Amino acid sequence: MDKCSVVLANKLLMRNGTDSSLDLWSRTDVQTCTTWGAPIVWDGMFDPGLYDRVHRRKNSSVALTVFAVGRYLDAYLGAFLNSSERHFMVGLPVTYYVFTDEPEKVLRLALALGRRMRVVKVERHSRWQDISMMRMKTIADTIKSDIRHHATHVFCFDVDQYFGGRFGSEALAESVALLHAYYYRSPKCLYTYERNPKSKAYMVTGDFYYHAAVFGGSWHNVKAMAEACYKDIMEDKENNVEARWHDESHLNKYLWLHKPSKVLSPEYCWDNLTGNSSDIRVGRLLWATKQYHTLRIS
Repeated sequence: MDKCSVVLANKLLMRNGTDSSLDLWSRTDVQTCTTWGAPIVWDGMFDPGLYDRVHRRKNSSVALTVFAVGRYLDAYLGAFLNSSERHFMVGLPVTYYVFTDEPEKVLRLALALGRRMRVVKVERHSRWQDISMMRMKTIADTIKSDIRHHATHVFCFDVDQYFGGRFGSEALAESVALLHAYYYRSPKCLYTYERNPKSKAYMVTGDFYYHAAVFGGSWHNVKAMAEACYKDIMEDKENNVEARWHDESHLNKYLWLHKPSKVLSPEYCWDNLTGNSSDIRVGRLLWATKQYHTLRIS
């Protein structure tokens, strides 16, 4: 961490309650704070018990949103939900919001005390790209109609992954982004931002490349994020433009303009196919084997 980042981090952590306990200097092998002073969370930097106690006292609660549409429901949802019961925000109230085109096929799990599930029927679009992009509207609408009454925070996940270790209250913040496993050590020239200037997602440069498989924050911040991304997606559609990585491209643009207050390291969504990395001490969330050729509609 350079001197400027240390100064910024110290200022931020002094203001941020529990995050002031983060040991940013325990991981000299990786970047642990951003240039605007947001912590980048890695294993070894935090006391899990301290975070859990503080968030229980604050009555923090979490809504988890996940979309399981078409063949993705059979292929991935069971492993995702079962593993989340073992590792996601254990000890805090959690409500799962499962969005699917086939609610009758969602298995009813024996959930831990304080955890519940809501299954919401959604339209199955003809293209997987549209499923991906339209989730932003569904998330925003559900926060407005339901989630805001029951949860202080929201985390949004892709379904084709599973929890392998603690994904806990240390991840909670006003606005949370995730470093993409494929790009976190790459030079910025390799980041796959949207390069078409006709798209609302167009970026010349940015801070990091964020992965849309995981994002979150307080409910009002996630609502604002999802609404903004959906608005830009629809404007692109009106102009016959489609961003290269769909909602992820728009999410990157939003997070460049509205800096996240906390960034999660790739251990919070790791792909073992990238090879062994000494940086990753814990696989908190892992990519499942991708089956794009058989699962994607088009």
